[in-house]
Amino acid sequence: MTILNKIPCTIVTGFLGAGKTTLVRHAIEHNDGRRLAIIVNEFGDVGFDGSLLAECGIPGCDADAVVELPNGCICCTVADDFVPALNKLLDRPEPPEHILIETSGLALPKPLVQAFNWPAIRSRVTVDGVVAVVDGPAVASGAFADDPEALAEQRAADASVDHENPLEEVFEDQLLCADLVVMNKSDLLDEGERARVRAEVEARLPRAVKLVETAHGALDPRVLLGLNAAAEDDLAARPSHHETEEDHDHDDFESVAIPVAAAGSPEDLAARVAKAAEVAGVLRIKGFCAVADKPMRLVVQGVGRRIAHHYDRPWRPAEHRDGTLVVIGLTGFDKAAVTAVLKG
Repeated sequence: MTILNKIPCTIVTGFLGAGKTTLVRHAIEHNDGRRLAIIVNEFGDVGFDGSLLAECGIPGCDADAVVELPNGCICCTVADDFVPALNKLLDRPEPPEHILIETSGLALPKPLVQAFNWPAIRSRVTVDGVVAVVDGPAVASGAFADDPEALAEQRAADASVDHENPLEEVFEDQLLCADLVVMNKSDLLDEGERARVRAEVEARLPRAVKLVETAHGALDPRVLLGLNAAAEDDLAARPSHHETEEDHDHDDFESVAIPVAAAGSPEDLAARVAKAAEVAGVLRIKGFCAVADKPMRLVVQGVGRRIAHHYDRPWRPAEHRDGTLVVIGLTGFDKAAVTAVLKG
């Protein structure tokens, strides 16, 4: 606990596929024996990231240490979901020494930080820091700005420039609230690209914030935890495009869970995911699948056209091997076309 006997909480935010779960998993694996708990929020009905953490096999990271809040945006369901989940962790006989909160890729962190001022929890917890995870290659490709150079010129001329791109608004709100920015996947960038991403991110920050580069979320927990920001007392320094809950919704985005049969090979499924990702409006594809004649569960993740897959654990004897892929996209994306491609 902190000197004030408040349990510190770290909010890990970042756009779809930036590497939040990988960062959290690395922190758990190298936490030096601290008693950690994790709250994971996902956009959509199917919990994916929580399952990856709860079943990762790392000591101290099991179903009891991971709380899933699926099918809702944590920044919009504070009273119904987040505060009760947090209180449940705090009321344990041995409460956690630090809590990691992984938001969905479409969540805004500021409403969540504001929730730490609720009377029911204010005396018990503090926001140790808001960590924004950035997908370096995505930013380098201009994924969060239709025209990055034009945007920079507009920003220089008018600090109150409006953003019509919903992707950019979410991305920027996450940065505006950050105490630490983690530029992930930096190993996929050359020196010039890393410099451009740094400049793009720093241009959006409202104050001096440390920016560190990582590959595969490998950040020393001593850098990630212990920021002592007390962010709930510093809300004025964290501007937002969506200052009230009434102004914030996720009507711009939707998700669908698609059942898929066992794949002939990982490469076959990856090829189908890559093709589905080309459908207009698709932002993210992730899920689990069985592979014919293989005893291991296959994890598949796609961000844009970058597709990754790996076996994470054996299927359990009585476990149904029904594959499910969750697709997140802009409202109105062609779900029928995506379904047809993924089902093969």
